[in-house]
Amino acid sequence: MLKKLYDWVLSLSARKSAEIWLAIIAVIESSVFLVPADVLFLPMALARPQRAYRYALIATTASVVGGILGYLLGWLAFETFIKPMLSFYGELARFEQMKACTSIETLLVLLATSGLAHLPPIKIVTILAGVVQINFIFFVVSCILARGARFFALAYALRRWGEPIRGFIEKRLHLIAGLIAAILIALYLAVKFFAHSGSLSC
Repeated sequence: MLKKLYDWVLSLSARKSAEIWLAIIAVIESSVFLVPADVLFLPMALARPQRAYRYALIATTASVVGGILGYLLGWLAFETFIKPMLSFYGELARFEQMKACTSIETLLVLLATSGLAHLPPIKIVTILAGVVQINFIFFVVSCILARGARFFALAYALRRWGEPIRGFIEKRLHLIAGLIAAILIALYLAVKFFAHSGSLSC
């Protein structure tokens, strides 16, 4: 089923309404959908590289709106809507485990890594942010920075190198983004360790 869903999203890039579909997919990806907006963004930006930054802006804006929707769902409708949905996707146990061991500081790191590398999936983190009611302004700013960095970096790469870079992106983007995410987590843990040990005290 997931493969068919992936192929359907990919087919949307050839439609005249592709920009509208990009916005829709980016919104629902950040709250409830399984297929990332990258699947639609990449072929669109390759077909019209002069519009790559326009597509990146659309995807970023819509993704942030979707993140806000996920936040509101986590805050206002977790028991009635989100919990059954997570159970259906087999993600409820993972979500509850994350909730039990996630501090506000850690959640900010997860917002960055999920936005950059889908680690963990962004919809899980936006919903979790609403459940624990992280500061809304920080939440929105982190979504803008992380998602914007991802889509605009892709737009730059596709405009500069075009089709030859597509295979590299599709095969190794998650690895590269994952390494960046790992560095962010390592830096966070290092700062937290030194803060607790007193090494950073004035």
